[in-house]
Amino acid sequence: MRKSVLIGNGQGFWGDSIDAPVRLMNDGPIDYVTLDYLAEVTMSIMQRQKNKNPERGYATDFVQLMKDTLPTIIDKNIKVVANAGGVNPKACREAIFAAARELGLSGLKIGIVEGDDILEDLPQLMQAGAEFKHLDTGQGFASFQEKVLSANVYVGAFPIAEALAEGAQVIVTGRGTDPGLVLGPLIHEFGWQADDLDLLAAGTVAGHILECGAQTTGGNFTRWWEVPDYASIGYPIVEANPDGTFVVTKHPGTGGMVTRETVSEQIVYEMGDPENYISPDVRVDFTTIQLEEIGKDRVLVSGIKGMPATDSYKVSMSYRKGFKASGTLTVSGPQAYEKAQKCGEIVWQRLQEAGCSFEETNSEYLGLNSCHGDINPTPDQINEIVLRLSAKDANADNLVRFGKEIAPLITNGPPGITGFAGGRPKPQEIVAFWPALIDKTLVQSRVTVEEV
Repeated sequence: MRKSVLIGNGQGFWGDSIDAPVRLMNDGPIDYVTLDYLAEVTMSIMQRQKNKNPERGYATDFVQLMKDTLPTIIDKNIKVVANAGGVNPKACREAIFAAARELGLSGLKIGIVEGDDILEDLPQLMQAGAEFKHLDTGQGFASFQEKVLSANVYVGAFPIAEALAEGAQVIVTGRGTDPGLVLGPLIHEFGWQADDLDLLAAGTVAGHILECGAQTTGGNFTRWWEVPDYASIGYPIVEANPDGTFVVTKHPGTGGMVTRETVSEQIVYEMGDPENYISPDVRVDFTTIQLEEIGKDRVLVSGIKGMPATDSYKVSMSYRKGFKASGTLTVSGPQAYEKAQKCGEIVWQRLQEAGCSFEETNSEYLGLNSCHGDINPTPDQINEIVLRLSAKDANADNLVRFGKEIAPLITNGPPGITGFAGGRPKPQEIVAFWPALIDKTLVQSRVTVEEV
């Protein structure tokens, strides 16, 4: 057992900094680099990719990252844990193997964790008793079943530990919890067991603090003006100990900062019930977390208490819910707000007279009140507004008609209308989120480790 383990997260979402994981590997010592690519909508995007091409359905950026860093990973014996597998971990592994062969590398072991993707199994699971009622509303699932695009279970961290125990240096998973990417290595390194509730809770909090990348080191921080060198912001690292305590830090010489406040803001992010934060492996009482600044960019975290896990997993499903379209115009000059309001009235009236109706419409005035309501300066103090008109409906043809009404305002509406860009708005399919629960006995994770 190691005395401590250094784990850094270099990816808070698919689209995060491409330099962050490389810098974590190069700017100082690190044992594990975790990479979080997945969000609810990401799974549906990946499923569509896989439907078009059976060799896709994963985060292709991750493969390029591996190609760029595999020599460093092998040379420094760094382990990488990423949920980049999306809905096709096998194809992701094969793409990494191809990159390794191209580099002339051998001996690399890659583990994959599967079993979270239950899309094809939904009919059998429902026959076995899974109801998939909407977690928030209790709404029945049967009427939406034919519209489902993706269905993935948030599995636990122990399969990651299993893959590490089998010698994998790179772990590729599908959907799991974001904190599980960190908890899995800690289970492996320190031998934590399923009934070590306080330790599992500590590892879960460590993962939660790391999961959004630089949000812990000053990104998205309330007092943003205090954050030094945003351009070179360092990504967070935990120095984890076998007793469940850990220090949050970053590599010396990097931008950003780690303080009690930056760590606290990340802790309350997507927290839910602070006394009952639910993960597949343990429930955590966030009110027991103790934070102490013990040096520059060093925050000690301790005192975390855990409770037994629930008997169910959360399921993330996405489904088709009609179509939407949005278009924008910049309205400038005196009475900009009044002119923007008139533009919206004109569009909706013309569409109504053309016999075109929608399930929902929305007029937003960016720069005045689209985000915060009526707390900005009075309209007569505003001399430019970005008007955004949106509509959604089950009928895509209605959205096509909507898209044809915005540009004409440039010459047949009030004066001062500019900024129309991107062409006519086109219908886009709406992908909606359906959260549900499933009994743990109905889900089986699978771990395989292969060598290039």
